[in-house]
Amino acid sequence: MLLAKVVGTVVATRKEPTLDGLRFMLCKPVDETGKVGSSYVVAADAVGAGVGEIVMFATGSSARQTVQTNNRPCDAVIMAIVDNWETGGDFVYKKGESD
Repeated sequence: MLLAKVVGTVVATRKEPTLDGLRFMLCKPVDETGKVGSSYVVAADAVGAGVGEIVMFATGSSARQTVQTNNRPCDAVIMAIVDNWETGGDFVYKKGESD
């Protein structure tokens, strides 16, 4: 599992029919200090994440193991919205305070 910040949405009106009904989010991975990276990942959203939220996502075959993405051609899926995380006793992120 990896951490990312949701920075936008992706709309694709023409796609593989098995992807119908999935919502796609544009994410930027973050490091252990909360610093947002420069790369992007498009991930299927299995939990209703919103722009600006920090999420946990999985890639590869793990991305096809949620109820929403089972047997669908997905390479990345958002499967959790982060409420907070801490390292060494210090909070790196608290939802609503660190956004």
